Amino acid sequence: MTPFPILTASFLFLLFCVAPPLTTAATDTDSPTAYSLLQSYNFPVGILPKGVVSYDLDESTGKFHAYFDKSCTFALQDSSYQLDYKSTISGYISENKITKLTGVKVKVLFLWLNIVEVIRNGDELEFSVGITSANFAIEEFYESPQCGCGFDCDGLKSESDDSGRNPFVSSV
Repeated sequence: MTPFPILTASFLFLLFCVAPPLTTAATDTDSPTAYSLLQSYNFPVGILPKGVVSYDLDESTGKFHAYFDKSCTFALQDSSYQLDYKSTISGYISENKITKLTGVKVKVLFLWLNIVEVIRNGDELEFSVGITSANFAIEEFYESPQCGCGFDCDGLKSESDDSGRNPFVSSV
C-alpha cells in the first residue's frame, strides 16, 4: 500500500483548514440556518417558507442562493394572492435589503409577477415587483409559511378574517 492516499487526505485537510472559504454554506452543522442568516441581516424568518434544505452566501458580495427540495406554492390572506418559490431562489442580501431577487413570484389577479426586491423600513417590509410595490407590517412575517397551505394548514382561519385586500394591485 502506498502513502499516496494518506498524503492526499492530509493535503486536503490542510488546504481546507488554512484557506478560508469564499462562501458560507449550510451543509456544515455549525453553519447558521438560512432563517437565522436572514435575521442577521435584519429580516424576519417568515419571508422564506419552511423547507430550505441548504443555502450558500458570498459574504463579500452578498450574493446568495437558497435551495428547496422542490418548488413551493401557497396562498395567503384566504387566497387573495398566491406565492410561488422555485426550487432555487437567489439574489443579493445586505442589511435591510434584498435586491435582484429571482425565483419568487406573486399572483396578482391572473398574472404572475416576479418579486425583485424586499426592503425593510422600520417595522414594515416593502415587496417590489418592479412596476409596483406593497408594504406589509413586519409582524406578519414572524413565522414561516408552509408549502401548500401557507399559514392556514389546520383550516383554523375563518372566512370573516378575509379583508379582501390585494396590496399588489395599487402602486405605493
